[in-house]
Amino acid sequence: MFTTERTHGARGPPPEAGRAPARTPGSPESPLGSVDKALVALEALASAGPEGVALGDLARSLGLHKASLHRTLAALRFRGYAEQDATTGDYRLGPAATALATVYLGEENLPALLHPVLVAVCRATDELVHLGTLAGTEIVYLDKVEPARAVRVWSAVGRRRPAATTALGRALLSQRTLDDGALAWYAGAAPEDHPVTPAALRATCEGTRATGGDTETAETEPGSRCGAVPVLRAGQPVAAVSVTAPAERLGPRRRREIETVLREVVPPLLPPTLAVPDAALRGSGDGATRRPATDAAL
Repeated sequence: MFTTERTHGARGPPPEAGRAPARTPGSPESPLGSVDKALVALEALASAGPEGVALGDLARSLGLHKASLHRTLAALRFRGYAEQDATTGDYRLGPAATALATVYLGEENLPALLHPVLVAVCRATDELVHLGTLAGTEIVYLDKVEPARAVRVWSAVGRRRPAATTALGRALLSQRTLDDGALAWYAGAAPEDHPVTPAALRATCEGTRATGGDTETAETEPGSRCGAVPVLRAGQPVAAVSVTAPAERLGPRRRREIETVLREVVPPLLPPTLAVPDAALRGSGDGATRRPATDAAL
């Protein structure tokens, strides 16, 4: 899971499988029936997917009269939360609905959304935990949670480091499709004391993609070691969570323990539309340390 950086179909009603128990629109539990009706309609449209669903099928699956549901859908269409296919007449989720998630999960909201994840990982490891995201060729630290330890690694929110020489950065780069030009761009931003070639960066990213996470040793701060796992939205990397500690505390056994914490603690605490790579859930197996992308290591 870790890489090591040396510190340095057919139309029809929406599927029911896996859904929560049905909630009847306008039931006594709902404070406002009309709003509840619109919300369950949105949920059904989301389940139907981009192909959409016919009005009659949707009405039957929700137990609503077609005329009543038609008015609800008209209101949703007015605000852009639903769309109607001009040819088939089917309804699907509109751009305003998906925009809500995009705004909510935007970079500016990630620290607040993922802070509980950082707190939980810090409690489980008793080490410094960071949240970072890509900004050009750099990684920027969005948030951190520090342990109550006398000896710990120094860091600062807002600090930037070359993505090619950090576990956070490489964890994110590994989840992107990078052509030769992009690899050269990221590698070229590495500092002179830690040069990175495009070929070395490609090899590191491929290894990181296979295990779902990356590690670094003394590439960012002398005497430190770090492991990171990317956070994805719709398969695309939006952030990464890392654990950093003095190198002497992160031997092979301790690295495996932290890898397990990231694998078990992070996913359950993520918002529903965020996830870690499947490879991260499987783990690296033997806990082996991969060499970083610096020329010195290769």
